[in-house]
Amino acid sequence: MINIEIDNIKLCVEPGKMVIQAADEADIYIPRFCYHKKLSVAANCRMCLVEVEKARKPLPACATPVIEGMKVFTNSPRAILAQKGVMEFLLINHPLDCPICDQGGECELQDLAMGYGNDISRFTERKRVIKHKNIGPLIQTDLTRCIHCTRCIRFGEEIAGIKELGATGRGEHMEIGTYIEHSLISEVSGNVIDLCPVGALTDKPFRYRARAWEMIGHPTISPHDCVGTNIELHVLYNEVMRVVPRDNESINETWIADRDRYSCLGLAHEDRLHRPMVKRDGTWHEVNWEEALEAATNGLRAVAEEAGSTKLGGLASPYATVEELYLFQKLLRGLHCNNIDHRLRRQDFRNQEIWPQELALSCAIEEIEQSDCILLIGANVHKEQPLLGIRFRKAALRGAALMFINPVDYLVRFPVAEKIITGHGMIHALAGISKGLAEYSGRELEGNWIHLLADIQPSEIEYAIANRLINASHGRLFLGGIADGHPDFSILRTLADLICQLSGCQLGFLPSGGNAIGAATAGALPHYGPGGSFIPVRGLHVQAMLEEQIRGYLLLAVEPELDCANPALAHKALQNADFVVSLTAFRSQIMLEYANVLLPIGVFAETSGTFINAEGCWQSFAAAIRPPADTRPAWKVLRVLGNLLQIPGFEYLSSEEVRDELHHKAETVSRPQKVNKWYPDSLNSHQDNSFLVRVAEAFVYGTDGLVRRSKALQESADSQLARQVYMNSIDVNRLGLSSAKFVEVNQGGEKIILPLVVDNTVAEGCLRLASGLEETAVLGASFTPVQVAAVGR
Repeated sequence: MINIEIDNIKLCVEPGKMVIQAADEADIYIPRFCYHKKLSVAANCRMCLVEVEKARKPLPACATPVIEGMKVFTNSPRAILAQKGVMEFLLINHPLDCPICDQGGECELQDLAMGYGNDISRFTERKRVIKHKNIGPLIQTDLTRCIHCTRCIRFGEEIAGIKELGATGRGEHMEIGTYIEHSLISEVSGNVIDLCPVGALTDKPFRYRARAWEMIGHPTISPHDCVGTNIELHVLYNEVMRVVPRDNESINETWIADRDRYSCLGLAHEDRLHRPMVKRDGTWHEVNWEEALEAATNGLRAVAEEAGSTKLGGLASPYATVEELYLFQKLLRGLHCNNIDHRLRRQDFRNQEIWPQELALSCAIEEIEQSDCILLIGANVHKEQPLLGIRFRKAALRGAALMFINPVDYLVRFPVAEKIITGHGMIHALAGISKGLAEYSGRELEGNWIHLLADIQPSEIEYAIANRLINASHGRLFLGGIADGHPDFSILRTLADLICQLSGCQLGFLPSGGNAIGAATAGALPHYGPGGSFIPVRGLHVQAMLEEQIRGYLLLAVEPELDCANPALAHKALQNADFVVSLTAFRSQIMLEYANVLLPIGVFAETSGTFINAEGCWQSFAAAIRPPADTRPAWKVLRVLGNLLQIPGFEYLSSEEVRDELHHKAETVSRPQKVNKWYPDSLNSHQDNSFLVRVAEAFVYGTDGLVRRSKALQESADSQLARQVYMNSIDVNRLGLSSAKFVEVNQGGEKIILPLVVDNTVAEGCLRLASGLEETAVLGASFTPVQVAAVGR
C-alpha cells in the first residue's frame, strides 16, 4: 500500500491507482466530466486539475498515478483557479438553453458551472452551432451542447464493443457522430444517455415530457432477461416517464439494456386491457369483476367436472413474478391438475425427469469474467442477454477463449477462439468434442456412450475445442435460447453434460425468460412442485398440452401465438379448446378469437413481487404506479380465483406472504438430486438434412408483451432487420432465388412474404427468420422444414 495525503487527509492506497480514484474512495470530491469509473482514462476535459506538492503546474487527477508521500490539494487557490479556467473554456460555445434542455436539473455541467463558472462571459464571438444528427428512434442528439468528453465513444469501443460513434474535426470544429448517418444498432446504446454529462445525448421518447425534479424515482427489477437488472422508474402523475439504471456491481454494474430502458413505452399502448371482458354468444362484453370471476370459475369448474382435471392446462409466462407463478400453480393443483408449464419456447422434454429444476448459470454473474474458457452452444448472446454479452466480452478481453457452436455466425463484439457454424450438425459437433475429450483425458466412456460415440470421428476444430476445454482452469459451457428451442434439446443438453464431466468444466444455461428460474422454483412445471418438490402424478408439458385435446386453458400473461415455440400449433390448440381464461395486460385480435374470459392484470411496474435471476438471486420490489382503470395485480386475481374455487390456502393479505411461503418451501423441501443417466437412442437429429430448416430465434424486442408494444423499440434498426429472411448464398443459388427480392416462406402449409437477404453467416441448409413477430405468428417451430419460393422477381 502507498501512503498519500489528499487535502491533509492521510490515506493508504493500492499502487497503480489514480488520484481521482483514491479521492473517490475517501469521499473527497474532485470535479470531472470525461472521467468515468467504468471507462478508460481520456484526460481531455481537464476539469479534474488538482495541485500536487512539488509539481510545477496543476495535474489531471484522473491521469496522475499515486506515489509514496504524494500530497494533493483539490481545493487550494491554485487548483480552484485551474478548474475555473477550464470551466470558462467549456462554456465559450455552450448554448444558454438550460430552461428547455432535458438534462436540466441533473446536468453535471450545470452543477459545476454554479461552483466554478463566472457570472459573465469575457468572450463576445459567435457560438458555434452543430446540426442535430439522427441516430435512431432511441437517442436524441443536440451536439451544440457537446463538450467533447468522449464518454459515448469510449463506451461503444470499450463496453459495448462496437465503434458506432466517433469524433471528426479538431478543436471547436470537432463533432461526435456516426460519420455516415445511420441508426445505432447496439442493444445497449441507451447507456450513452446516462454517461453524457450534458444534454447532447438524451432520451428521445422522453423528450420534453417532464423535468428531473418533478419525478419520483421507484427502484425495481427489470423482467426482460435473466440478469435481473436493477433499474429505477421515474414517475410523474402515475405515469412512468423513463427508466434509468441503478448500480449493482454484481449484477448489472451501471448498465441496462435498451429493452429495459424503453419497454415502459408499452404501458399505455392501445392494446392495453382496462376492464374484464366475457364472451357471450360470440360477442365480447365489458363486465365488472364479480361477473368476470364468476364466469371464469364456472368455466374452469365445468371443464374439470365434465372432462376431468387432466383436460385442464395452464401456460404461464416466465416473465411473471414468483408470487404470481406460485399462486398460478397452486390454483391448478388445487383443481387436481398438473398440466402446468412456463417453458413455452421449448420443444423437447425427453429427459426433463432427471433435472429437478431448470438449470441456471451455475455461477455468479460476475464470475463469468473470471472464466478462462467458455463454450456457448446455440446462443446469440448480445441479443438474448445483452448485459451478459458485456460480461463475456470482458472475459475475452482478459484472455479467455470464447468458442461457439451456432447455426448462424452471429456478430459478436469480442475475439472468438474457435467456432462451428452448423444447423444440421450441432449434435454431431458436440459428439465430436465429447469423443476428443475422452481421448485426451484417457477416461473410459460409461454406459451407452461407448456405442453412441463409437463411430464418431472428431474434426480438427472439434479436437481444438476439446483441447482448450480440458486445459482450462475455469472452463464453462452455456446453452442459450437457440439450443433451448431445438427439437433435440435433450440430446444437446446431455452431450453438454458429458463434455463437462470429461473436461471438469461447469455447465450453465442462459434462461430464455426473465424469471424462468423463479417459475421453476415456484413450481410452474408439470413434473416438480414448488422448490423442486416431488409430484406423484406427472402432468403434461407445454408441447404435449398443445398436441393433446386439452379442453380448458388458464393463461398467465401469455400470448401463445407469439410466445410459444410452435405458434401455429398453439393457436390451433387454443382455438379448439372449449374454454380459455386469460389473465393478461394486453389484448390482441387473435386472443379475442380463442379466449372466453379476459381478466386485466398489471405489469411489473404496477405490482409488487419478486424475480429470481439466472444466478438464483431473489430480488423483491414494490409497485411504482397504480394499475390503470379496473386492472388488478395478477397475484390478487389468482388469490380471489382460488377462494371462489374453494381451494384452501388462499388467504393471503400481501404478496410478501406469498413470497415468504414459497421461500420457506424452497429452503426446506427435500428435492431429488440430478443424476444424468438418460441416454438418447441415437445421435441422429430429428432434422432431415435434405430439408431447408428455419432458425427461429426469439426477436430481441419480441420477448414479451410489454416489449412488443414499445413503439421506439419496434422502430429500431433491429426491428427492421428482424422482418427479413436470411439465407446462405449456396442455398439461394440452389433454389434459384438469386434474383428474388421477396420470398414466400411456407412452413406447415402457412405462408408469409418477406424480403430476402443473402447472408453467408447463416449455415448452409438453414433459413434465419425470427419468432415473436406478428408476421411470423402463423409459422411453426424452429429447426423444422420450410419451403421457399421467389415472389416478384
